Amino acid sequence: MFKEYRPAVTGRKVDKVLRGARDVFLRDGYHGASVDEIAREAAVSKATLYSYFPDKAQLFEAVFREMMGGAIWELDRLITADLPIDEVLRFTGHLIASQYLSEAGHRALRLAIAEAPRFPVLGEAFYESSSVRLHRLFQSQFRIWQQEGMLRNDLDDLTLAADCFILLCAARLRDKVLLVGRMHVDDGLIHRTVENAVQVFLRAYGTPDAIALLDAPPQKARA
Repeated sequence: MFKEYRPAVTGRKVDKVLRGARDVFLRDGYHGASVDEIAREAAVSKATLYSYFPDKAQLFEAVFREMMGGAIWELDRLITADLPIDEVLRFTGHLIASQYLSEAGHRALRLAIAEAPRFPVLGEAFYESSSVRLHRLFQSQFRIWQQEGMLRNDLDDLTLAADCFILLCAARLRDKVLLVGRMHVDDGLIHRTVENAVQVFLRAYGTPDAIALLDAPPQKARA
C-alpha cells in the first residue's frame, strides 16, 4: 500500500519520466515494468528517475493520477460549455465513450483492475480520480440545469442520475473493447450508443423544454 506522492520538483524531465513510465506500465503491466526499461523509455538516467520518484509504486500512482486528471479536465470544459443541454450531453457522451475506447483508457482500466487487490490504494485512487470526480462534475452541472428549467427539480439523487448517463454511454462499448478488442467497435455503434444515452437520459430526467429539444428539427434544436 502506498500514499499519494508528488515529486518535489516539476519540469520537462519529470514530464518525460511520467510519459515514459505510462507507456511502459500500459504495455508491460506493473510487475512486468522494470525501472531500467522506464528510464530507457524516458531517456533519463536511473539516478534522475529515482531523484523524482523514490520507488516504482510511487511512480505508478503518479502516472495514473496524471492520466485521469487530464481526461477529467477535458470533460470539465465540455460539461460547463454554454450550449443547449442535449448538445452538451452529446459531446460529453462521445468524450466518455472515447475514453473507454482509447488504447490508453482501456489498458489503464485493465491495469487498475488487475492491481487493485494487491494495491488497494491504487484502486481507490483510480476510482476517486475518475468516477468520483466525473460524478461531481455532472452533479454540479445538473444543479445548474435544474435552475435553468432543463432538468426536473424533484431529482433528489443526482449521483444516480449521473450514473445512469455515464453507464448508458458505456453500454455495449466497454465490455466489447475489453473482451474482444477495439476493432470490433465501429463509429456507427458509438454514435447509436451515445445518442441513445442522450435520448433516454433526457426523457427520464428532463423537463418538457429539454425533451422538446430532442423532438425538434436539428436547426431548431441548435438555435
